[in-house]
Amino acid sequence: MKDSLSKEYRKKLSLLEKYNKFYYQNQKPLVSDKKYDELKSEILELESNYGFNDLKSPNVKVGYKPSKKFEKFKHKVKMLSLSNAFNEEDLINFQKKNINFLAFDKNYEFEYNAEPKIDGISASLNYKNGKLIKGLSRGDGDEGEDITENLKTIKDIPLNISYKDFPDEIDIRGEVFIETNDFKKIEKDFANPRNAASGSLRQKDPKKTELIPLKFIAYTFGYNSNMKESKQSDFIKNLDKWGFKISALNKTIKGINNLVKYHSDIEKKRFTLNFDIDGIVYKVNEFNLQKRLGFMATAPRWAIAHKFSANYSITKIIDIDIQVGRTGALTPVAKVKPVNIGGVMVSNATLHNEDEINRKDVRIGDTVKIERAGDVIPHVISVDKKLRTTKSQKYVFPNKCPSCGSKTIKEYNSTTKKIDAVRRCSNEGFGCEKISIEKLKHFVSKDALNIEGLGKKVVEKFWDLKLIKFPDDIFNLNFKKISELDGWGPQSVENLEKSVNKSKKIKLDKFIYSLGIRHIGQENAKLISEFLKNYSNFIKLKDERKIEELSNIDGIGETQINSLKIFFKNKTNLNVTMSLGRILIFEKNVIKKMEGAFSNKILMFTGKLNNISRAEAKSIVENNGGKIVSNVSKKLDYLVAGEKPTSRKVKMANDLKVKILNQIDFEKISKLGQ
Repeated sequence: MKDSLSKEYRKKLSLLEKYNKFYYQNQKPLVSDKKYDELKSEILELESNYGFNDLKSPNVKVGYKPSKKFEKFKHKVKMLSLSNAFNEEDLINFQKKNINFLAFDKNYEFEYNAEPKIDGISASLNYKNGKLIKGLSRGDGDEGEDITENLKTIKDIPLNISYKDFPDEIDIRGEVFIETNDFKKIEKDFANPRNAASGSLRQKDPKKTELIPLKFIAYTFGYNSNMKESKQSDFIKNLDKWGFKISALNKTIKGINNLVKYHSDIEKKRFTLNFDIDGIVYKVNEFNLQKRLGFMATAPRWAIAHKFSANYSITKIIDIDIQVGRTGALTPVAKVKPVNIGGVMVSNATLHNEDEINRKDVRIGDTVKIERAGDVIPHVISVDKKLRTTKSQKYVFPNKCPSCGSKTIKEYNSTTKKIDAVRRCSNEGFGCEKISIEKLKHFVSKDALNIEGLGKKVVEKFWDLKLIKFPDDIFNLNFKKISELDGWGPQSVENLEKSVNKSKKIKLDKFIYSLGIRHIGQENAKLISEFLKNYSNFIKLKDERKIEELSNIDGIGETQINSLKIFFKNKTNLNVTMSLGRILIFEKNVIKKMEGAFSNKILMFTGKLNNISRAEAKSIVENNGGKIVSNVSKKLDYLVAGEKPTSRKVKMANDLKVKILNQIDFEKISKLGQ
């Protein structure tokens, strides 16, 4: 039976490949969105139920060969994504964090500009002296595709703006979309309105784009040469005056309860609108507060997207599978009877951790409610215990790793003073098969070495074939053997080899992040990289005394220090790191120096600051070209002492003749850099 199912699986894959080629490369879809989605769901269900896998699987491959027809350009100001909120509690936490960052009174209420989150394609329009010069797609946030000529075909986008108050240079940002009524006329050719907008903007011939009724709504700016407005709501009014379309649903709101009410009102109306929206975006309205709040690694602190209610469905748990992650975390996943949630076939749902299973008393055979909100992984939210059979047995979480058999442990969290909810495999380094595979997936991922062609399923396949075991094996792949594998033609093998060779040139922070050291994420990797400057200094961390020196980095604490010690104590980790050091070419660690009142100065804070949080003070120093450290040393330029400073630190600073500033002195110097 499995042989016949395997043939059926291969046949469906070939058909999907054909559909993808015509849709993505030829821009001529052969089937409707419904038929395409049905075929894709059938393939994924066969993979889930019978363990089939292939390099052409939609789990591995998205779309078809990417187009190289558009030139890429860097955004002057990054096009970041937004953090998400799904309920009132998320909004309360969002506001609370910003109040703490700005050291405002806990009862302070921000004024927000609320606007609908249109489900379209983001675009950035660069104007110079009132003329549209270039239009870019979001791309990866750093750089986008030059789709200027296609964007010029959209009637909502002004090509020339003659208003005197229009900035000399500005990037106007907004969303390209198709209205529901217009989409009905072309729905046989596209999967959904968003895909129609995306496909139309990626046409090589702008005349073809012009045939599609695309719309554009403007909502913000990136680069702005001469900012005059003080509020987001004022900027929106100017966009309207300058000739851009804006949303009629934009509103200025104060108070979380009013945000929730507005969200509820719009959600009720969403299906009566003539375009798709999937939530509401709230932005702190005052630009000076936006500037103070600044940005996190991938999103602004001052904005959040409040998504609409999740889609959910009822299904049955067939089994509970324990997945082992890169850091050894054991995550229980419910294998459920496939169910359609919001147009997506779901056969897996996370159960989060052991505590969550016990709290909800989830068992194999249970009838459960599964929720899928936005891009969040589907999860089990409740159990219908009335439908439970008498044979039902309580699920017992394994005390041994299902991959390597090692003892599983729950660690004590020194920050929360509690035992962690997550149970982990105690096997360090590459001693556990599942951990090793996940480490390899992390190593080749987009934010690490970014090796195109080595997706998750490919890594698993290469592991099974014993082509790779450790990260350094990737640079010694047997490409002749790979060319003999099913699904690997000469071109795909050549592309993979080029991608592997290209990845050999890497920045130190990306390399540190790629190693998958627990508690060392992208931000911490950057901090360590800036401190160490080169690979030679990084590998010296095999000496514990050198690791201790990292404690002087503001943002690197005991947790990160201990994690690095554990990593370098493991001989396999050390050997892999040293081997990679011999293979890779490290780019010079060029740190962009910011000019300002604290240029090339090193500062440290002690004691409480009034009306400003430590986080904002740190941001002010860094934006003025300075650097923050955690320990007093002779390299320190200023010790900023607030109320009740640590006397030991003040004494050390005096002994080393370090200049001590009070808060007034600090603020005076800061203003010089403005």
